Amino acid sequence: MGSVHSGMPAIDLGTEGWEKPWSGTNGGSCVEAKRLPDGSVAFRQSRDPEGPALIYTRDEMIAFLRGAKSGQADFLVS
Repeated sequence: MGSVHSGMPAIDLGTEGWEKPWSGTNGGSCVEAKRLPDGSVAFRQSRDPEGPALIYTRDEMIAFLRGAKSGQADFLVS
């Protein structure tokens, strides 16, 4: 897979393993996520699967999810 970094083309991470954990009736505005072999997580916009990927470490994801669950990210959509 080579060097993995934020901003790299998501297509370079392969086409298998991408999931839409938050999909639904949102008109196709889906974020796709993929767990990488080292435990980090990649995100991409489903409408642009070859566009840039954002890469987060496992610890960054844990901190984000805990904060989101406790309401700390509510300001993003209010």
